Amino acid sequence: MKKIIFSSLAGILLLCTLLVFIFPVKTGEWVYTTSIATEASLYGFKEQTIPIGSLALSVYRNSSNLGSDKPSILMLHGYSADKSVWLRFAHHLADDYHIIIPDMAGHGKTGFNSEWDYSGPAQAARLQTLLDRLQVQKVHIIGNSMGGFIAAHFARLFPERTITATLVNPSGVESPEPSEMGKMLAQGKNPFQINSHEDFKHFYSMTMAQPPLVPDFVKEAVAEKYMARRDELKVIFEDIHLKDLLDDQLASIGSPVLIMWGALDQLIHVSSADVWQKGLPDSQLKIWPDIGHMPMLEIPEESAGVFREFMSRHQ
Repeated sequence: MKKIIFSSLAGILLLCTLLVFIFPVKTGEWVYTTSIATEASLYGFKEQTIPIGSLALSVYRNSSNLGSDKPSILMLHGYSADKSVWLRFAHHLADDYHIIIPDMAGHGKTGFNSEWDYSGPAQAARLQTLLDRLQVQKVHIIGNSMGGFIAAHFARLFPERTITATLVNPSGVESPEPSEMGKMLAQGKNPFQINSHEDFKHFYSMTMAQPPLVPDFVKEAVAEKYMARRDELKVIFEDIHLKDLLDDQLASIGSPVLIMWGALDQLIHVSSADVWQKGLPDSQLKIWPDIGHMPMLEIPEESAGVFREFMSRHQ
């Protein structure tokens, strides 16, 4: 029996190896989507589609707390990402909170439409409609990068719906020092505009200082997605880059704010954190010296712990 089992496992491993060798991108895409679906299921998150006017948002919610009276958290991903980036972080909070993680307009399973408005205020207004649909009155809102920018606009525009706002390496203010991406943009090159696997390799190295382990053939599949979405991402970027900046409006955000930053961020320079903290009336700052642009993926348990402690003081 042991020989049969060993032989079967060896056969499966050989088949997988052959598939990776012969169809690396297709195999990578299957592994990527399957692993995300498996992870979401293991952590107790179910996918829903919520209509909000002219579009429908694809959303993760932790099924165990649907309809409960537990506090709600709204988690917002960054530009070019999707809701799956929050799963490992959310896993450490799912028992005690009702968690809502949408694919923002133009991203993930929500899809793209050239007629939609992708600006920060427009995205924030959609989130208010989403909460109305879900009959959620108030939330702790947290966002990374573009998601942090949108979270700040949400806190500014809808203070009555905001318990706290947490901004993770957010865009949205003028950076005192240019990031690596800022230097590239000044030279007319956008690292998000992927034209080759080599472009993606360089871009991926900019996103995290301590990335989770991802096989190369899976990265190749993700690179193909970026190349396929190049024109769509350009439209979204033009709608948000250097528009609706918050430098002169930070004082109007009255909610308690936690700013979390990885000091090795190559996309948005950590010097921006000082702008946020000085401009916000009620804020605190946490900087990790060895982390990059996405602490919720690089150190999910530790960053979730800091976030939990902050929320616990403002229930």
